[in-house]
Amino acid sequence: MWRSKKFIIGAVLLVALVLAGSIGGIVYAQGDNEEDTSPRLTLLDKVADKLGIDRQQLEDAFTEAIDEMRDEAQAKWLEKAVDEGWLTEEEAQQYLEWWQARPDVQFNFGDRGFGGLGGPGGHGLRGRCGPGIGFIPEAEK
Repeated sequence: MWRSKKFIIGAVLLVALVLAGSIGGIVYAQGDNEEDTSPRLTLLDKVADKLGIDRQQLEDAFTEAIDEMRDEAQAKWLEKAVDEGWLTEEEAQQYLEWWQARPDVQFNFGDRGFGGLGGPGGHGLRGRCGPGIGFIPEAEK
């Protein structure tokens, strides 16, 4: 009976130790990181300094440029789909309206900084230029 009490006390102490270590690690990881020193932010800071603008202005400019490039690529993709007969002009317009009406939500799975899901060494999503013909309602496959 004394052995079982020793075992229970040892198990409780082990669980308490693991729990305390986990909580301590979480608290440490979420500590006050007033300065984020990721390479991406360091680069943005240096470029913003050279241009004499605020980093937020630079980030906004990059975001705007990326959005414009995405819209151009999507327009080319839809034009090709219509030219090759994958979609009718009406279906392409419906798709474009649906795309523009979707909510503006970003998914930062893993947030790898350089490349995200499809970045170097990642197991990213395929077909980054759009969802593809399989996601267009009533499109012939």
